Amino acid sequence: MARYRSFRDLDWSLLAITLIICGLGILQIYSATQNTKWSDAWWKQAVWVLVAIGIMWVASSIDYHTLLGQVPILYGLSIVALLATFAVGKIVFGSRRWIRVPGVGFNFQISEFVKLVIILLVARYLSELKRDEVGLRDLLKLGVLVGIPTALVMAQPDLGTSLTYLPVLGVGILLAGIRWHYLAAIAVAGGLTITVGYHFLQDYQKARLISFVDPSQDPKGRGYQVIQSKIAVGDGGLWGRGVTHGTQTQGGFLPVPHTDFIFSAFAEEHGFVVVVVVLGLYFLLLMQIVQNAQMAPDRAGMYICMGVATMLLFHLLINVGMVVGNMPVTGIPLPLMSYGGSNLFSIFMMLGLVNNVRLRRFTS
Repeated sequence: MARYRSFRDLDWSLLAITLIICGLGILQIYSATQNTKWSDAWWKQAVWVLVAIGIMWVASSIDYHTLLGQVPILYGLSIVALLATFAVGKIVFGSRRWIRVPGVGFNFQISEFVKLVIILLVARYLSELKRDEVGLRDLLKLGVLVGIPTALVMAQPDLGTSLTYLPVLGVGILLAGIRWHYLAAIAVAGGLTITVGYHFLQDYQKARLISFVDPSQDPKGRGYQVIQSKIAVGDGGLWGRGVTHGTQTQGGFLPVPHTDFIFSAFAEEHGFVVVVVVLGLYFLLLMQIVQNAQMAPDRAGMYICMGVATMLLFHLLINVGMVVGNMPVTGIPLPLMSYGGSNLFSIFMMLGLVNNVRLRRFTS
């Protein structure tokens, strides 16, 4: 096997950090779902992690230049799949986001895998630029290309996942170089879009924003999740109440403590000290990805790695901010810890792309 394809050249530090975070997530899922209808969630998550490792290896084995060459096809398939979700998708909690895979009992969330296509799309477009900065035509073209899947996911409705596509575009443009007056125009356009877009949100999405500003307005309704989450985080104190001993988590006061609000349950049962350790692990994971971006053999590889780092950082900031009441509740899962196969597989595929770039750093 060629040197750039050997096992020893994989980023083993990145994989080790990833698996430690996954292990802590499985432990918390086990604790949070005891005596509930989701009591088998922890072992399902464990199985998905094992499958995800295989997916990661496959993603690292196919030369990323080959994947970049297939971006038009991948993009087209993504749009078709998102449209198909409206026709055959399964409705859960009022949203049509999942396609059920017959025979295996697995709900496949197309929008999670579109994240990888967005990363590859932005990387290919920006790496092929013949100029030293992004022009107006490039901004408009990339904006439309990213905007179409964003709008389709938002219409499911899934505001949280749709928002994760935009930071990849934003960071990519900043790395490629952009004039300040274009940035100012984007900021103004973004402000107008938010103002106008608010009127097109679903009622429950508007209620989430209102409850974010003042959860006490509806403490038993829309503000309930945030209030209970903040109580759980504070209840953990310095060292936590211990696994399976969280009063908010085990008492059923904290909604869905194994998915979007797993960080609240984790903070209650493990305390501030362990929370800081886990956030440190996420920081190390991000730094490993950035380091691989610095060692990338070309601009496309750098854009891929930075796109993955941006995606994970956005998930982390929004989810942690959400559970402590500093961000609106958007349904964005905590990477590698929240229960869910589609999100887990997509993240491991992203990390596979990072390893893909790393394995080819010796090629010219």
